[in-house]
Amino acid sequence: MSVRHVVGIGARRGVSAEAVRAALAVVRDAIGAGSELVYASAEAKAAERGILDAIAPARLEVRPAAALAAVAVPGSMRVDEAVGTPSVAEAAALLVAGEQGRKPRLVLPKTIVGDVTVAAARVEHTPLTSGNCPSG
Repeated sequence: MSVRHVVGIGARRGVSAEAVRAALAVVRDAIGAGSELVYASAEAKAAERGILDAIAPARLEVRPAAALAAVAVPGSMRVDEAVGTPSVAEAAALLVAGEQGRKPRLVLPKTIVGDVTVAAARVEHTPLTSGNCPSG
């Protein structure tokens, strides 16, 4: 079974794909190889070309700023003023990981690499046991 991580990405407007790739390399170094990656951010980043090009062909899972603001993580007033939520990377990683499994666990806290902020959460799955395995 593969391990899945959700990588939250925040960045300054107009960020380059190269800058995002450099930040994603830090994530890969921290969580190791062999993990399925899902990428997440705020709706405000949905059309950010540098992010989209860096993660292609993967999709960017975006969530409204209000949903990200409801996630209990440290934040920044500057980010809140710019995007409408005090945290993008950590909040997006935890929110989307929680939607995909149970007990999301932050394995890479907010890490700033130039103009990009990344964080990663591990998706914990409920293992199937003989008591909850479908029979057929």
